[in-house]
Amino acid sequence: MELILSGYKRIVFISLLVLGVLIVTGLALWIAVGVVSVAGIETPAYSVVRETDAYEIRQYESYIAAEVTMEGDYKRSMNGGFRTLADYIFGNNTAPEGDGASESESIAMTAPVMERKSESEKIAMTAPVVEQTTEEGARVVSFVMPSKYTMETLPKPNNPDVRIVEVPAKQFAVIKFSGTVSSRKAIARKQSLLDLLKRDKIETVGEPMLAQYNPPWTPPPMRRNEVLIELKGEGPKDSVTAE
Repeated sequence: MELILSGYKRIVFISLLVLGVLIVTGLALWIAVGVVSVAGIETPAYSVVRETDAYEIRQYESYIAAEVTMEGDYKRSMNGGFRTLADYIFGNNTAPEGDGASESESIAMTAPVMERKSESEKIAMTAPVVEQTTEEGARVVSFVMPSKYTMETLPKPNNPDVRIVEVPAKQFAVIKFSGTVSSRKAIARKQSLLDLLKRDKIETVGEPMLAQYNPPWTPPPMRRNEVLIELKGEGPKDSVTAE
């Protein structure tokens, strides 16, 4: 009997050891995929004008964005907008005329994905996907285009629902956080930024935006999320650090 129990314990120990190794290996692979998935992805250029213990003031450079207006709730409009704009950058477009030009061109993806409410359909701040809500409840989803393009060299969308816009340089206040993002968490973070800026007597324009930089399979602790809001005028002026 003791021999049987000893053998059983050995089997249990080996099974638990193998399970532990598989779990650790799986976590390591998950983290590696999260790191690799954003490696080399272009993000909007900015400089940090001021940094506090709670938020940053950033000066963003001008950029070009592709945008589409979607109806429906947040999840439905974001998914639909993403698919429509991904279809554009993956080849449903017409390359500019010229020597060597092809009928279509794949456009590199950038980051982050952004969401905001707005009083109009004016495009929001950065990158590849931006979402905002008009007064009518529609959402504008946007991809920021790679910086190598100009309005003249960027491929034209074949889908008439996709619009190309040029956005001027702007200054934003930004807070950063990690983890998954729910509608409730986004609302709380946006309100937190508004409260901080009100406390510091910094004037803002429009509504806050939510920016998500990582694909959904990224481990939550490694996800980069931000809430941003445009500042009125030129905003605060302090020393800058490049990003």
